[in-house]
Amino acid sequence: MITRSAARDALLLWFGSRAGLLVSTLLGVTLSEYAGKWRQWDAGLFVTIAQYGYDGEPGKPPDEGLPAFFPGLPVLLRLVHVVVPDWAAAGLLISLVSGAVAMVALARLAELEGASGWMAVLALLAFPMAVFLTAGYSESLFLAFAIPAWLSARLGRWPLAVALAAGASCVRITGLFLAVALVVEFFVSKESPRRAGWLVVPFLPLAAYSYYHYGRSGDWLAWKHAQEAGWGRDFVWPWEAWRTTWHSAMGADDFAVAFRMEIAGAVVAVAVLLWLVVLRRWSELVYTGAQAAALMTSAYYLSIPRSLVLWFPLWVLVAKVATRRAWLIVLYATICGPLMMINTARFLSGAWAG
Repeated sequence: MITRSAARDALLLWFGSRAGLLVSTLLGVTLSEYAGKWRQWDAGLFVTIAQYGYDGEPGKPPDEGLPAFFPGLPVLLRLVHVVVPDWAAAGLLISLVSGAVAMVALARLAELEGASGWMAVLALLAFPMAVFLTAGYSESLFLAFAIPAWLSARLGRWPLAVALAAGASCVRITGLFLAVALVVEFFVSKESPRRAGWLVVPFLPLAAYSYYHYGRSGDWLAWKHAQEAGWGRDFVWPWEAWRTTWHSAMGADDFAVAFRMEIAGAVVAVAVLLWLVVLRRWSELVYTGAQAAALMTSAYYLSIPRSLVLWFPLWVLVAKVATRRAWLIVLYATICGPLMMINTARFLSGAWAG
């Protein structure tokens, strides 16, 4: 049974943790400087797209990686910028509101599974990569569509589910994996085949975005080629990706730390996939497994730990275990919470943290 207290607890955890992050990271800077410190890495690229479009800033060399970022967040940034003049602050505000929606939906999804809602939320918020839920990135906005979409599907509300999933597909390529997983969920739940036509809806934004770039550059797969041009995400065999990442992780520079985090993230991802296989959670396996396959067949591991933030089935599973053994969530938060703060400090200092 889904209770109102789940939403209350989720919001208390979300806004309470945001207040704690604000206090712990604001010291020594003005509010304007503080917003600027969050404009790191991809957050700045989203702002560039919102300001100038996919051709980038006039007078500067074009950034071939920009089409890798789907238009959902840049469009919303442009709208919020009308009332919030600072671009970085607009991104932070979007993540704040989107995160609140996502946490409420996550808590309700966990309760639907017979788990404690607040434990699922806490597990996600204490995760070391949770900094990306706060920054002006697309994670919070994606989850604000994706988790309610999944919750709606589990409740049999398929028109709402596919509409929300279409919103997720406007935000990240991860929406494609969500759309495929919804197809699996539809047939696993033995819905009437007459309703199957709804399942095409989440694929439409990807088709529209591909058509847009075809008209702009003649490339139907501009978003994929941008990944390759901007980040070297060429396809390789999984063992080649592992070998390259391992060698990079054994270095002595600052990026070696990031690659070690990538390896740790890959180990966690594989463990979660095996867990889902044992439980026979086929639709969740498709959603998470497709992401893992894409990330682990790139030239090297990049953003695997960060992608786990989007694995809402993981946080529900953690909550289900912790509901039966409450001491586990305490232990988890005690270990992961400080790591999350360290990673946040790394991000704000300009070090890669994902």
